[in-house]
Amino acid sequence: MIRLGLRLTVNGGREAAVRLLLTTAAVAIGVGLLLAALGGMNAINAQNSRTVWLNTSVFGNGPGPGLPGAANIPSNSGQADGSYKGPAPSPPVASNPSAGSGGSSTVSGSKVAPLWWLFSADRYRSKTIDRVDVAGTGSSSPVPPGISALPAPGHYYASPALSQLLKSVPATELGNRFPGVQIGTIGPAALPSPNSLIIIVGRTAAELSKARAEQVTSINTTTGHSGGPNGLDANKLQIILAVGALALLFPVLILIGTATRLAAARREQRFAAMRLVGATPHQVSNIAAVEASVAAVGGVILGFGVFFGLRPLLTNVAFTGQRFASGDISIGPADIVLVAVGVPLAAAIAARVATRRAQASPLGVVRRVTPPAPRAYRLLPLVVGVAELAYFVAVGRPKTTGSQIEAYFSGCLLIMGGLVIAGPWLTMVGSRIVIRRANRPAALIAGRRLADNPRAAFRSISGLIVALFVTSISAGIITTILANRAGLSSGTGTNETLVAQFGARAGQHSNVTRELGVSANTIPAALPTELRAITHVQGVTVLYAASDQATSATNRSAPVLVACDDLLHTPALGRCPSGATVATITGSLDSTNVTGKSTLAATVWPASPTSLDQLQSLPVAAIAVTTHGSSQATEQARTLLEVAFPGANPPATIGEINAANERTVLELQQLTNVVIIVSLLVAGCSLAVSVTAGVNDRKRPFSLLRLSGVPVQALRGIVALEAVVPLVLVAALSIGTGFLAADLFLRSQLSETLQPPGRGYIAIVLAGLVISLALIAATLPLIERITGPETARSE
Repeated sequence: MIRLGLRLTVNGGREAAVRLLLTTAAVAIGVGLLLAALGGMNAINAQNSRTVWLNTSVFGNGPGPGLPGAANIPSNSGQADGSYKGPAPSPPVASNPSAGSGGSSTVSGSKVAPLWWLFSADRYRSKTIDRVDVAGTGSSSPVPPGISALPAPGHYYASPALSQLLKSVPATELGNRFPGVQIGTIGPAALPSPNSLIIIVGRTAAELSKARAEQVTSINTTTGHSGGPNGLDANKLQIILAVGALALLFPVLILIGTATRLAAARREQRFAAMRLVGATPHQVSNIAAVEASVAAVGGVILGFGVFFGLRPLLTNVAFTGQRFASGDISIGPADIVLVAVGVPLAAAIAARVATRRAQASPLGVVRRVTPPAPRAYRLLPLVVGVAELAYFVAVGRPKTTGSQIEAYFSGCLLIMGGLVIAGPWLTMVGSRIVIRRANRPAALIAGRRLADNPRAAFRSISGLIVALFVTSISAGIITTILANRAGLSSGTGTNETLVAQFGARAGQHSNVTRELGVSANTIPAALPTELRAITHVQGVTVLYAASDQATSATNRSAPVLVACDDLLHTPALGRCPSGATVATITGSLDSTNVTGKSTLAATVWPASPTSLDQLQSLPVAAIAVTTHGSSQATEQARTLLEVAFPGANPPATIGEINAANERTVLELQQLTNVVIIVSLLVAGCSLAVSVTAGVNDRKRPFSLLRLSGVPVQALRGIVALEAVVPLVLVAALSIGTGFLAADLFLRSQLSETLQPPGRGYIAIVLAGLVISLALIAATLPLIERITGPETARSE
């Protein structure tokens, strides 16, 4: 039977050859996109694994018992402070490998000397610069990846992209921020992306002990954390990958399944004829499995070629906001085995299932007996999926991240599967509506054919329905999150006002002295003049910590005081009431007021009883510099502030800070856009294959209709209605269900209400529907060519 199946597949005439080629091509597209999805997930994990070392200050180990700490380091700086002075300026050689994240405090039986570590996110125009200031306390201090040894004070390593940037821009805008000279570049092992801007600066232990630095005994190497300044959170990453994989897997499987069912009606007739002449069900199943497997194996081979052809292009796509490194988009042995074995196996199983009708009732196939109509119970999985998400709205979300992944993943899986399962029943309902309202022969015939086999009619648009659901739920969630944060990175002066916050508020005079290395009551006398001397700088405003409230040095939401004359030059921070000389600014300087909806610029702050003389004696909390929007002026002011206050939080414009706060949402939006585009692409391919196969399967009935006098235009109307009716009906349900699922997720997980989608969503949906209708229209010219009189005679 295997030999006979191969002969029928390869030597079955022109029709069999065309069917084999079409099936192979469709499977190749599906396999290529599936491999691209798997490679993309591997690339995200690889990129994240090269990012986590920057989170060492959050997840690295502190000094162990008996190890040297801050108390052992004198507060004065210089050569006599007893601190480790780092390697010589000549090309250094690592004295020890970096300790892992497992917390070991010994290397070869000796204790690990802690490493002073200060991470900060600097900026240059719209780019983020990850800066790490380090100082070893001994020869066994851990070494970050990508460099051979710790830089000595006055030296630094920079990533290749940052090295090039430093050479191409004036030092007053960037280079002056980094003390010393560059002694090397950071290797690929520490670079999330080839375009990453990262610098490792050598400092003395005494300098960092006065700043916000921490001591660590190992470099973080694990992605299994719950937050941090860099990289995607591992738990969020799991949710993103799980939902993304699910969203991509459904359309790809539908495409592969559709491809393996090309000319299904013709094969059913052939298999039924075999059964009538004595073939056993097992023999028929083997022949069907061989036919499907040959096309699937050929499609898998070509699919790998499609993947390797697409990989260079995918490397340049910033799925997470950063380009992937060469080799990130790769597939492992498990992925290869899964696709190479799973796709042909699934095709063979699908072929065996497809022949069950011919095996059970060969006479029914030959006589074209109408299959049983789908029942309303097909709505059950859809209802259960919605009910599961609604349950978490009523009782609250699961407590752990793992439970949340399982809950929302299973709910979305049930809904997506429910849409596919309920589709034939909904198509049947739509066909009955068409029949009742038909006033033309084409509409009546289309309605009757839909009612005759709603499963086949729905199958052609099932991939698009899943894609529309994914688009709707993703757009609903992302739109709502961004809408509830609207105004944070926009408004008057947000991108023209640079704010340097020193992390110290009222009652923290000693902390201000430690952190800034200057007097608590003063700032460098020449700094305001130097800032105002920069071209396009409009004003410089100093903000002071309120003396009547003691807060943590890291509390950036504590009240600050400002002279109203200075505030006039910084309109992005708000206004003083009429007649006031000093005002109190409450809340964070990098966000809006308490409502989270209006910008700081629209706020009138309350007057303060503090006099101008008293204001000058308070500790400095922040400095704001307003420009005309000139990027050169902003970067020059940023550089002056960083040089004046080494170790303090890097200055940033209000818009930059809030854009950074939205980074995770924007990365998720980027990934979602990729999933949506790929899903629509796969769905479009599936629709084209299915509609073409449907026309080919019905060429004899259409030929007989033409011989009976039915015009070709009527036949085209029949095909169009058969595709458009289930498309419009189930698409409306899919979109509505997607928004419902998004609303339930937002209510249970984020306590937010669904916001209307924007124009981008409408454009994507309209584009998907227009492309689908265009694909349907593209198949209509085939009708005239394949339904001539010769078709009826040959059949």
